[in-house]
Amino acid sequence: MLSSVELLRDRIADAIAYPFNVPVIQSLERLEFSKSRLTFFTGENGSGKSTLLEAMALNYGLSLDGGNRNFAFQAELPTDDVYPLSRALRLGFRPIRSGEGFFFRAETLFNLATRIDELGVTNGYGGQPLHTRSHGEAFFTVLDYKFRRSGLFLLDEPEAALSPQRQLSFLILMHDTVREYPDAQFIISTHSPILLGLPNAQILSFDEGTIHPIAYEETPAYQIARRFLNDHESFVKDLLRDEPTLFD
Repeated sequence: MLSSVELLRDRIADAIAYPFNVPVIQSLERLEFSKSRLTFFTGENGSGKSTLLEAMALNYGLSLDGGNRNFAFQAELPTDDVYPLSRALRLGFRPIRSGEGFFFRAETLFNLATRIDELGVTNGYGGQPLHTRSHGEAFFTVLDYKFRRSGLFLLDEPEAALSPQRQLSFLILMHDTVREYPDAQFIISTHSPILLGLPNAQILSFDEGTIHPIAYEETPAYQIARRFLNDHESFVKDLLRDEPTLFD
C-alpha cells in the first residue's frame, strides 16, 4: 500500500514556479494515507488535486496519458509541467513497492486508446478498439478490464463520461476489488457525490489551501447535490434570481 507522500523541498529548483506555487503544494510536507485502501481527493477546480495525483503517477513510473508502466514514455517527462513536482516527491509504501498499478486520466483517454491500438493489445480491453465505443463505454471498459486486480490505481475524474448508473457500477467494482485483493488500493480525484459516498473511504479536501480530512456530508459535492435534489426548482430560482423572465 501507498502509505505516504512527502515533498522534498531540497529538490525544488524554483519554489514560486508552477506547480510549486499552488497553495496545497506550498503547504505540503507529508501526507499520510489512512488504513483505508480507498482514498478520494476532492476540492474546487484549480485546487491542485489533479496536479498532485499526476505527479504521483509519474513518480510511480506511469504515463500521464494513462495505463500501466508499459505505456510510459521517457521522452514525455522533461517537458511536462508536473515533472518537477514528481521528482520532488517521495512515495512511502508498506511493506514494499510492488510496481503494479494503472493510471486513469479522463482528459487523455483518447491518447491511451490510440496507444492501445498501436501496441495491438486490444484483447486486454474487451477485444474491441476503444475508439469504436462511445465515450462513456470506453471509460467503463478500461475500468472494468484493468481495475479488478492487485495494484495501486490512480484515477483522475473517472466519472467525467459515466452516467449515474455507470458510476454506481464503478463503485461496486471498487468495493469488490478491495475486498477480493488485499493489496489493491485506489486513490481518486473526483467531484462525484456518488463515488465519494463509498463507505469507509478516506476523503481528503484540497480546499482552503491545505490537504485535510473531511466527512462525506461536509463535501461541497454532497451538500450541493442534496440541496438541489431536495428542492431543485427553488435552488435554481435562487441561482437565477436576476433572470426572472426564465420563470414567467
